[in-house]
Amino acid sequence: MTTDKDMPLAQGLSIIKKFTTTLPNRPGVYRMLNEKSEVLYVGKAKALKKRVLNYTQPQRQSGRILRMIAQTRSMEFIETASEAEALLLEANLIKQLKPKYNILLRDDKSFPYIMITNDHDYPMLEKHRGAQKKGIEYFGPFANAGAVNRTIAFLQKAFLLRNCSDNVFANRSRPCLQYHIKRCTAPCVHKVSKAEYQQQVDHARAFLSGKSDLVLKDMSAKMQQASEDLDFEHAAEYRDRIKALNAIQAHQDINIAGLGDVDIFAGVMLEGQSCIQVFFFRAGQNFGNKSYFPRHNKDESLEDILPAFIAQFYLRHPIPPQIMLSHDVNSDESQLLEDALSAKSERKTAITVPQRGDKKKLMQFVENNARESLKRKILMSENDRRHLENLGKIFKLDSTPERIEVFDNSHTAGTNMIGAIICATADGFEKSGYRKYNIKRSAASDDFAMMREVISRRFKNFHQLDEDDQNANWPDLLLIDGGQGQLTAVHQALDELGIFEDDLNVVAISKGPDRNAGREEFHSRHFKTFTLPHNDPTMHYLQRLRDESHRFAIGTHRAKRGKAMHKSMLDEISGIGAKRKKALLTFFGSADAVSSANITELQKVEGISLQIAEKIYNHFHE
Repeated sequence: MTTDKDMPLAQGLSIIKKFTTTLPNRPGVYRMLNEKSEVLYVGKAKALKKRVLNYTQPQRQSGRILRMIAQTRSMEFIETASEAEALLLEANLIKQLKPKYNILLRDDKSFPYIMITNDHDYPMLEKHRGAQKKGIEYFGPFANAGAVNRTIAFLQKAFLLRNCSDNVFANRSRPCLQYHIKRCTAPCVHKVSKAEYQQQVDHARAFLSGKSDLVLKDMSAKMQQASEDLDFEHAAEYRDRIKALNAIQAHQDINIAGLGDVDIFAGVMLEGQSCIQVFFFRAGQNFGNKSYFPRHNKDESLEDILPAFIAQFYLRHPIPPQIMLSHDVNSDESQLLEDALSAKSERKTAITVPQRGDKKKLMQFVENNARESLKRKILMSENDRRHLENLGKIFKLDSTPERIEVFDNSHTAGTNMIGAIICATADGFEKSGYRKYNIKRSAASDDFAMMREVISRRFKNFHQLDEDDQNANWPDLLLIDGGQGQLTAVHQALDELGIFEDDLNVVAISKGPDRNAGREEFHSRHFKTFTLPHNDPTMHYLQRLRDESHRFAIGTHRAKRGKAMHKSMLDEISGIGAKRKKALLTFFGSADAVSSANITELQKVEGISLQIAEKIYNHFHE
């Protein structure tokens, strides 16, 4: 007998079975869609027909897959030339569509590099993130900006390379502080020859390429020679640089001879959650590590999670010649991953699981790091869950809040006004829920009007969403930075949108007497104003939420303000791009000087034709 509960599953099975009648046994990618045409799952197949037929046998499926089949109302297919191509396409679609039933890499931020510039007689080391240009040397990736900054600081001590901009360099008349504290050889004022500075750059390049022994040997020989020539000042300089290089190597707490370029992935699982720790080694040197917590169902295994994670990870990141894993994966899956990554990088990529020796010890070290990271995350989640339960009681809510949004504004004397929202759940801060608004309609420095505008823009479209979308994004609690005035402004904005007190819990947090941290006061229409003991753990949690909202709002405001400060009047002239603008500013020294120049003077600038010169002149003189 078929029950109502079985009907959706039977319907899903029937729909899937119909598609199998026309499918080829060729490689490809398939998508399973629900009744709203939302993608539930993206999968790859060596033979599409055979793979999709597997879904028509419910007795072989897990509970999770059965739920997915029950929600399936349509399917889409893309044939590919090979299974490796299908793997890469699958990873791209997962990243783009974020299907509910796929393993998902949630943090896909690009990694920073160290770049040696090549457009100047005296190159410099710079941190770089983003697209890479041909002809410029990049060293990395590094796990985070902190690792890059530490490395650059060490390299400046060891190789004395400049860290000033080209504009500052061109306008120096005497050495800066970096020269006096022995962090630079002052090429800007010719304290070092071009050939000598190039040797410093070559040493830095060799060190970053893993040839530190050769660099140390060369520096030691120069120190010895300077000592024999009784040039003790230069000998002392080389001594200090050798000491700095040794400090860098001492900081590299993991060193294995002949390791080369390799990424190491170690995964652990606890309480249905997983952590994958990634260590980057380039030229045998440790360039840092990072922890990832992919989204997946609790019944997934590391053997499934690792290959899915790696396929998505290398969509944006450079692929090394060697990848080491902590766990064996299916041999066919491993070979497929190797083929796909080799094709993408256009060179052979080997995937191995170390079994013994130094590499096995290194893998155990990475695995321990992953385990400790996951323990910390689980502990923080448990603490946050307890704090949410306490908030439900303290603020007299009907239930424990699952999603909190914190609102804050930032501006400088009414300029560059920004409204910012952060989002917090039991799993910590949810960055995908962060929002920022350029405040346009409110009067300068009118905090109440700014708050009304931000609230209106945040919730104006909610009545147009269906119930599922509302539930997915509707906050259980709004925390407002401010007092009774801001609270009133928020309720005014919500009332205008038809969102009433019973629909949304709103609490304002003011600084309290003397604006002392720990004496914050809480305001709501549902309770009298009160404060919590300064050492109350929930008070600390609320302070953490408010501090994060301050950080996000102020950071966004400063970025906007900085962009406005760097805006030039030349930006308003059509046909004047970055290259011509740089040429004009370099030639004339300032935008004001450009505005005062005549057509003949403007034509003297490289890249400025008569037509462009006339356009610039007319712009300033119409």
